[in-house]
Amino acid sequence: MAETIAIRKLTSLAAGSGERLRRVGKALLKVLTFNASDDLIFPQKVVSVSIEKGGLSIAYGSRFLSGIAVRKAKEAFFEAERFPNPDEVAASLAVAVNEFGAPRSNLTLSIPKAWTIIKTAEFPSTVKENLADVVSYELDRLIPFAAEDAFFDFRLLSENNGKITILIMAARADMVRPYLASFAESGFTIGRITVNLLGFGTLCRQMKGGSDTIFVKIDSRDYEGAWFAGDSLSHIFSGPFASAETNARADVITSEVRSLIETAKAQGRSPNVTVCMKDNNPTLAEMLKMRITVPFTFMRLADAGVRFQGEIPKGSPFASVGAVVESLQTRPRGANLLTKGIYSEQKPPVTVTFILLAAIIVAWAGYLMAPLRVEGKRLAELTRQVSLKRDEVKKVEALKKEVDALSTEVATVKGFKEDRPLDLNLLRELTTVLPKTTWLTRVRITETGVDIEGYAAAATELLPKLEASKYFRKVEFASPTFRDVRMNADRFVIRMEIEGAKKIEETLVKPAAGQKKTETEGPKSEKK
Repeated sequence: MAETIAIRKLTSLAAGSGERLRRVGKALLKVLTFNASDDLIFPQKVVSVSIEKGGLSIAYGSRFLSGIAVRKAKEAFFEAERFPNPDEVAASLAVAVNEFGAPRSNLTLSIPKAWTIIKTAEFPSTVKENLADVVSYELDRLIPFAAEDAFFDFRLLSENNGKITILIMAARADMVRPYLASFAESGFTIGRITVNLLGFGTLCRQMKGGSDTIFVKIDSRDYEGAWFAGDSLSHIFSGPFASAETNARADVITSEVRSLIETAKAQGRSPNVTVCMKDNNPTLAEMLKMRITVPFTFMRLADAGVRFQGEIPKGSPFASVGAVVESLQTRPRGANLLTKGIYSEQKPPVTVTFILLAAIIVAWAGYLMAPLRVEGKRLAELTRQVSLKRDEVKKVEALKKEVDALSTEVATVKGFKEDRPLDLNLLRELTTVLPKTTWLTRVRITETGVDIEGYAAAATELLPKLEASKYFRKVEFASPTFRDVRMNADRFVIRMEIEGAKKIEETLVKPAAGQKKTETEGPKSEKK
């Protein structure tokens, strides 16, 4: 049994040590393969342009280390109820970039949700390693156009029961390429294509601290929205308003939001609701506040949790500001329809690794060669210090001996005083305790006890009085008491021990010379 317990302890210790070594190894590997151009620390600047019905918005932001700041943002307006054409977008973008002093590289294009198809799909978990290839191959089955005719990206939503659920976002290439061509002619380099709705979702996460949010964007003739469950786009809804009447529009929005709220509650979630209204309609806003029972806010840049350099931009360039933040953040990774779901991982820099390894080897070799020399110098210094302090040490030792001798003497004197009470204190205690009608004919005090003889009106009353004293214990009669008719009193002999006195070996011989003994004979005074 003992051997089994010992084996288990050794196994547990080995497993714990192995886990600690793995953690240390991972940390060391991360340091050795550190990339100076990693996205987490490498400064970046991004310009985003968001195409919307009746206009567009442009934003310029930057990131240093993990801090994201939006420097400038503005809106441009065109004919209502139509999307600006490629030349108009490129011209407005060129003017804004010159005004902002921003670079023409790393441009993010945010396209309307109406240009895209966003849907979920399920695949077996076995295809997870080659998911990008599988999605590209199956895309024409999931959406009404092939992979070569689309810009698309996807996100893994969940993995349960041997199946994975992904969110696919795709746009027809022939709708986007004219804009890319106009940007190229104007000297812009496209780094990312995303969807307006995802930019709004990024701002919602910034506003609500990453909590679940149901977002609704309301225009004059239609609406669109989504439920962002944490970092994932869980559900999308959109549609036109059948009537321009405010009450009817409020009914449509309330129905969509309540349906999502019920779905979220069934999953144990409690989403907030954020509304972006392109046309200012206070009546519709008040109706929505009254009908939606969960926490409800209207989107404002001042409340978006985004850091702006200078004043907060005027108007409502929400989509472009959200696209800037989405492009600059590293977690969660934003969508990029240009990649078609294929992302290249940063390779660890071999040169930096070799340099760090060489530095570690050199330092280790120096550490192995240096100890003897270091210890030799330390020993020489200690020897010198000892020789300098030798005389002082002798003086200290002499003083210590004197202190020890004095301490012994003090302890002896203190022992004489504390081992037993003084005889004078004992006599005074007898005088205090015994009644006035008691006479003592003899008092004998030894190292550990007191014997008294005498006369009392009632000898039995003396025992409890003496027993109650703090100086005496084990009080008893040493011989039988008898009534002296001539004295009209009880004659008694009482023996008792001194409280706190150290016991010594009792002898039956008479006290030798030097033994402490006090005897007093004669009657006790009437006054104590």
